[in-house]
Amino acid sequence: MENVTTVTEFLLLGFVYGPDLEIVLFVALFLVYLVTVLGNGLIIALICINHRLHSPMYFFLSNLSFIEIFMTSCIVPKMLANLLAERKAISFAGCFVQSYFYFFMGSTEFILFAAMAFDRYMAICYPLRYPTLMTGTVCVKMVVGSWVGGFLSVFLPTVLKVRLPYCGPNIINHFFCDSAPLLHLACKDISHIELIDFIGSLILLLGSLSFTAASYIYIIRTILKIPSADGRKKAFATCASHFTVVSMGYGISIFIYARPSQSDIMSMNKALAIFSGILTPLLNPFIFSLRNEQMKEVFGDNLKSIISKIKGG
Repeated sequence: MENVTTVTEFLLLGFVYGPDLEIVLFVALFLVYLVTVLGNGLIIALICINHRLHSPMYFFLSNLSFIEIFMTSCIVPKMLANLLAERKAISFAGCFVQSYFYFFMGSTEFILFAAMAFDRYMAICYPLRYPTLMTGTVCVKMVVGSWVGGFLSVFLPTVLKVRLPYCGPNIINHFFCDSAPLLHLACKDISHIELIDFIGSLILLLGSLSFTAASYIYIIRTILKIPSADGRKKAFATCASHFTVVSMGYGISIFIYARPSQSDIMSMNKALAIFSGILTPLLNPFIFSLRNEQMKEVFGDNLKSIISKIKGG
């Protein structure tokens, strides 16, 4: 038991590459992280400074972009540091902090997806009452509820995992402190914690997905009743970006986390985690900016204004 209770750090196995490939991967990940932070940061800045984007939809979008920056920042900087380090270690406390905040951001994101779907439902199904129903106070309460829900959904499982005794070898078969590989280092029966993780993930993912899907069913039914083809196209355009992001997020996360045991296909989980935790936050700014006419107009106007000021100066 003395060996069990003295674990002070974990070694992150990550992906086994040679030194040359690790340098290439470092450069690629650094560029991806830089573009992710700048892209999502640009969306937040545009929404904050432009009055045309001061509406509930863009308020939710700015929160989503903040979550994407925070979630990526939970794992990528440590990945970059480990790619350059001979000993790819993370402290015991650092591992659980990383795990907690990563899943806290992910859980908050799924609840926010449901809130964004509800916003689109109100905008399309009740357009005349929308300004009075989706007030600033209501939107703030929905966002705060998303953050509180995400915080609470991860808190109990994390406390239970921290209190477990951990054995050597203390090697995590992942590039960050993911729940399943970390849990399987415990020197104790983990079936009850796996069950809590599974039920919690199932409630969060399927609950928010069901709410989102129900909202979109009503949205699609309402859009199909619009007599004008241009009206239908415009209504679909306001939901296309959100629907694309939701599909990617739910599809991957349900496959990875909504299973009773996640240790059987760890290599596939690592590959999917790269997509959900690194590539999806990279793609989101492009999806929302390229498929949203108003965002493109605002970006173009601000770019022209900056260029004219440079020329004038």
